[in-house]
Amino acid sequence: MDSLQAFAQSKLSGLETRSLRRTLKPTHRLDGLWVERGGRRLLSFSCNDYLNLSHHPPVKAAARAAVDLYGVGAGASRLVTGDHPLLSELEARLARLKGTEAACVFGSGYLANTGVIPAFAGPGDLILVDELAHACIWAGAQLSGAEITTFPHNDVAALRALLETRRGGFRHALVATDGVFSMDGDLAPLDRLSAVCWEHDAWLLSDDAHGIGVLGGGRGSAHLFPDARIPLQMGTLSKALGGYGGYLCGSRAVIDLLKTRARTVIYATGLPPASAAAAIAALDVIESDPALTAAPLEKARMFTRAARLPEATSPIVPVIIGEAAAALDAAAKLEAEGFLAVAIRPPTVPAGTARLRLAFTAAHPETEILRLAELVRGLIGAPQAAA
Repeated sequence: MDSLQAFAQSKLSGLETRSLRRTLKPTHRLDGLWVERGGRRLLSFSCNDYLNLSHHPPVKAAARAAVDLYGVGAGASRLVTGDHPLLSELEARLARLKGTEAACVFGSGYLANTGVIPAFAGPGDLILVDELAHACIWAGAQLSGAEITTFPHNDVAALRALLETRRGGFRHALVATDGVFSMDGDLAPLDRLSAVCWEHDAWLLSDDAHGIGVLGGGRGSAHLFPDARIPLQMGTLSKALGGYGGYLCGSRAVIDLLKTRARTVIYATGLPPASAAAAIAALDVIESDPALTAAPLEKARMFTRAARLPEATSPIVPVIIGEAAAALDAAAKLEAEGFLAVAIRPPTVPAGTARLRLAFTAAHPETEILRLAELVRGLIGAPQAAA
């Protein structure tokens, strides 16, 4: 135990020296917008609750009713007794929204990618991953046993070259990318990626965790590219839908295979009834209120115009600071002004690109967005922002 203690302490000390140590900070989300943290009430720009549905009365009511009817947990994995009726209803709704034949629900978005990728790729296969793809994509790829190759961020020409030179040496090829990149807020060129994948018989997986509910009329980033063929459309229920869980939408055969082969379906307890019911209620809101689904991007663009930053393409706006210590200092300055804007540091983002990752929601007040923009201009300097 002494060597274990020494190992842990040495690691912690090294992280502390580089301003990379992380600590949990209890946060009471008072509603879908304001939080209480460290005894202060702050306006949060660090929540992924883009439509503020986590506190939406009908969504909460649906979760409570599901608990009363089905209990607090699924009780077992879905293939045993945990496949409660709400899961099939939720899957049908997700497939309808995404325009696919079927869907499979997982316990979280992380569980989705770590289950989906190894179900479709293994030894003898090739996985090509955008260098800025989410950590759960990398985890799923590593679990698969397939050969993994990185391609430069959103570089379709580089992906094509890799497929031209390497595809022939492997049984199957899978290309994995975020639809909306979680730390930069930019979009994958899904139309061009799809075309390249189709040319080389590679299967395209797009992680739409940050696109569903807020882009393409609520249907997600793939809907912005109507000609794209994306056989594996993954996402979460924990961002714009306000709750928890993950999913994959695809063809009936793809989904049927997942339900019998994905380890994170077979060996994980089913999604709790309350989470499934909340997601169904959230989908009701998304399908019926186009103005709400458009609002987060509109608010983000209001901010980028006022802050003199490149126009937002999603509700996520990065404010690049540089070094980790400087990003922490910038976050502290905004907190002193009543804003919660958490600093994101390596290894979540590349070295030298520590940042404030701002997430805009439908309910953010315009006056506060403009005040935040003025403060951010002061942090980064007007000439840099204008450039």
